[in-house]
Amino acid sequence: MKQDIRDLYKNNTQNKDLKMSEGHELRFLQKLDKAFPVEEKSSHKFPFFKVAASIILLLGLSIGGLKMFNHSVEDKDPIQVVDTEIKTLGDVSPDFKKVEDYYLASINLELSKVQLTPENKELFDGYIARLKELNDEYKRLTIELNKNGPNEATLDALIQNLKFRLKLVMRLKDKLKDFSDVPIEQITS
Repeated sequence: MKQDIRDLYKNNTQNKDLKMSEGHELRFLQKLDKAFPVEEKSSHKFPFFKVAASIILLLGLSIGGLKMFNHSVEDKDPIQVVDTEIKTLGDVSPDFKKVEDYYLASINLELSKVQLTPENKELFDGYIARLKELNDEYKRLTIELNKNGPNEATLDALIQNLKFRLKLVMRLKDKLKDFSDVPIEQITS
């Protein structure tokens, strides 16, 4: 049968007159200390070491975390972009770009001014074949420029190629002009 201890204490009137013997509480506390001794705290002996150990632990974890994070980013294979675009003379420097643009624009302009007729087609085709050879040589020199990097010999060869192509187009124009000035009767005889 369950009873509340408070009710039992209230109902028991016999215990009200009883008093504990003198020193009972002191003896009880001594027995309690023997059964459960209180350990002295050692924290007041070396508190500096605990603080230092905590700081070292935090620093170690921080550095380890940073290294792990950096390694995870660095360990991934970087995406390598392959430069498939061939660099030309104009890609070396702005001055070379101006030179290249000038010569190419002049060549194209002079070729656009040429009037092709059935009479001058053979002469025109001969010059165009030579221009194609020079253009192929220019492409070969451009590949050499990409392979070996810019050097004086390659850059000079590229500029000389452009100059020679422009001279060839100008000579074609002069020949076609001379050809058109000749009367048709002299051509057939």
